[in-house]
Amino acid sequence: MWIPAEIKDPVVWHHPTRKSVGYFGAVRLRDGKFIFHRAEKFNAESFFLFVRDLRLVSCHSGRKVEVILDNASYHHAKLHRRWREKSASRFATNYLPPYSPELNPIEWVWKLVRRLAAHNRHFSSIEEITRAVEHTFVRWHVQSDTIQRLCAIN
Repeated sequence: MWIPAEIKDPVVWHHPTRKSVGYFGAVRLRDGKFIFHRAEKFNAESFFLFVRDLRLVSCHSGRKVEVILDNASYHHAKLHRRWREKSASRFATNYLPPYSPELNPIEWVWKLVRRLAAHNRHFSSIEEITRAVEHTFVRWHVQSDTIQRLCAIN
């Protein structure tokens, strides 16, 4: 932020809030389809709901699904360990090395979403942010050339 030199202590007014909204998301590398799930909190329970929904959406072709995850603690939770082991033949989870977000295609998607939906804009409520972000997501829900180019999918 640029501030003129004659102003010693600038005051920036903002709407005081600690509200936030978060999303789980996945990119199908085969065709660039984007799948998302809104979550109030990121924990084992909310992740488990997302992964179960992802399996239902992904496993209808009869092919094995390989999910690439970072090493968040809720990805390894005991809550869904038995489910992961039971469905490993059709739905396997693979983990990236620690501290390597550049290897995760979804990180490029999050960066683009921030730029397209939220960058340099004022939102007076959390619902406005949610609408803007989900409007961008819906455009990518079917096969997306944007996602394919972004994630270098051929």
